[in-house]
Amino acid sequence: MIDTHEANDSLAEQDASQPNTGHQEAKAPDAPTGDAKEESPEEGASEEPKKVPFRELPLCDAVQDGLDAMGFEMATPIQSLAIPPTTEGKDVIGIAQTGTGKTAAFLLPTMHNIYESGGGDHIKCLIITPTRELALQIDQACEGFGYFSGTSSVAIYGGGSGSDFDREKNALTTGVDIAIVTPGRMLSHMNLGYVDLSKIDVLILDEADRMLDMGFLGDINRITEHCNPNRQTLLYSATMPERISKLANTMLKDPVTVQIALSRPAEKVMQVAYPVHDDQKPKLLVSLLKDRGLESVIVFSSRKRSISIIARSLSKAGLNVGSISSDLDQKDREDVMRRFRNRKIHVLVATDVVSRGIDIDNIEMVINYDVPPNEEDYVHRIGRTARAGRGGIGITLITPGEMRNFSKIEKLIQMEVRKEPLPAELGEGPKYDPNAPSHRGGRGGGGGGRHGGGRGGNRHGGGRSGGGRPQRDGDKPRGNRNKNRNHRKGEGGGHKGGQKSGGPTG
Repeated sequence: MIDTHEANDSLAEQDASQPNTGHQEAKAPDAPTGDAKEESPEEGASEEPKKVPFRELPLCDAVQDGLDAMGFEMATPIQSLAIPPTTEGKDVIGIAQTGTGKTAAFLLPTMHNIYESGGGDHIKCLIITPTRELALQIDQACEGFGYFSGTSSVAIYGGGSGSDFDREKNALTTGVDIAIVTPGRMLSHMNLGYVDLSKIDVLILDEADRMLDMGFLGDINRITEHCNPNRQTLLYSATMPERISKLANTMLKDPVTVQIALSRPAEKVMQVAYPVHDDQKPKLLVSLLKDRGLESVIVFSSRKRSISIIARSLSKAGLNVGSISSDLDQKDREDVMRRFRNRKIHVLVATDVVSRGIDIDNIEMVINYDVPPNEEDYVHRIGRTARAGRGGIGITLITPGEMRNFSKIEKLIQMEVRKEPLPAELGEGPKYDPNAPSHRGGRGGGGGGRHGGGRGGNRHGGGRSGGGRPQRDGDKPRGNRNKNRNHRKGEGGGHKGGQKSGGPTG
C-alpha cells in the first residue's frame, strides 16, 4: 500500500509539465507559474512557459481593477489565448480540461465588451451551463470580477419557491447583463412567453460536452432558436468529440479555436490503482484513509445510492465525513461544501456533481470508489487534486468487471497506472486483466450492489453528473442578482470575497 506521507513529500519535489499550444488564429503564449485562481497549468507542451500578465491583455480598466483587487496578476494559457479574440467580437471554441481557468477566459472579455458597449435594458449575455453548482459558481465569479464594472448577473436554475421563480422572472424581463442558466429552468421561463433573447449580444455554452452527455442537446437548440442570430457565440468544452464539432458548426461563425492539452491529468498527481473484489472495497477504503492525517479527501462514486452507504461506513471507522449528491437539497449541499472547504469535514463522499469546475483548494487525495463511467470523467475527478503546482494522489479501486474500462482510461491518458497489492489483512485481490469481460465482478456478489462496485446502473447512479440525468427543475435558485455596485458593497462580500468564491475556474 502506498504511504501517503512519503508520496506527498516526493510529489512536492516534482516539476509540472507545461501546456500544449493552441492553434488556428490564436498562438499560445507560455503559461504562467502564478495564475488567476492559482490553478496548475495543463500538461503536454514542449516549450518553457513565460508569464503573461493580465495587464498585457486587452481588458478595460474596470475589469483590470477588479483583477488587481482580487490579487490576480497572471493569466492562464486558455485565458491568454481566448481573451483577445473574444474582445474583438469573434466566435471562440475553447477546449481545455478542468482547472485551466475557462470561466475567466469567457467572463473577463465578455464583461469588458458589456462595459465598453454601455447600457441597455436587455439580456446582454446568456450562459448555458449543465448544473446548478456551475451556475452558482459562475455567478459568484461575476460578482467578484464585476465589482468595479458594475456588471449585473443572475443565476437561474431549477426548483425553489414561487418567490424564487418571480425574482428570476424579474431579472429576465427588466434586463440583466449576464444570465447564467441551466437548460430546463430557462425553458420553463421561456415557455411562459416573457423572455426576449432577440437582442442578446453573446451566447456562451459552458461544459458543452457535459451538457450533451446529459441529454441537453434538444433543450440547447430550443433556447438558441430564440437568440439573436447576429450574436457572438463562445463554446467551451473539456473534450472535442465529433458531436461537439457538429454543434459548433451549426452555432458558430468562423470561430477561433483555442485548445489546451486535452484529457491529461496534472503531472504532479500520483496515480495508483488497486485491483479489488467488491466485498473488499469498504475495508480497503478505510485502510487508505484512517490514521493518515489527511484533511481534504474526495471519494467519488458513480452511484448516488452508494454515497450514504460509503459515508456511514467511513463514519463508523471514526473518520470525519460528509456526503453530497443530487438527492441532497441545495441548502444542505452548500452547507456540506462550505464545511469541506473550511476543513470542518475531512472526507467528502460525492457523485460526479463535484468533479467539474467546482472551486475547492488543496485537495490532498481523490479516490475513485468505482471506475468512472467514461474515460474523460476520470480526468475530471483526478483533476480535483494536484492543483496550483501542488502534489496530490489519485487512487482507483478496480473490480474485475471494470478492468477493461480502466484500460481505456490508461489509453486515453497515455500511461499505465501503477497497480498496488492489497494490504495483507484484506486477503488477495484479483489479478489485473485489461481484457477481462465488462461486468460486475467480485466474489460473493454482496459487495457490489451495496458499495458501488462494478458498472451496473451507472447512468442511474450519478455517473454522468451527480445522479444520471439532471433534475431540470429540481434545483433551488438564489434568485435575482441583478444588483448595482452599491448593493454589492452593502452585502459585505465585495471584491475581496470574490477571490475564494468567485475566482476563475475550469
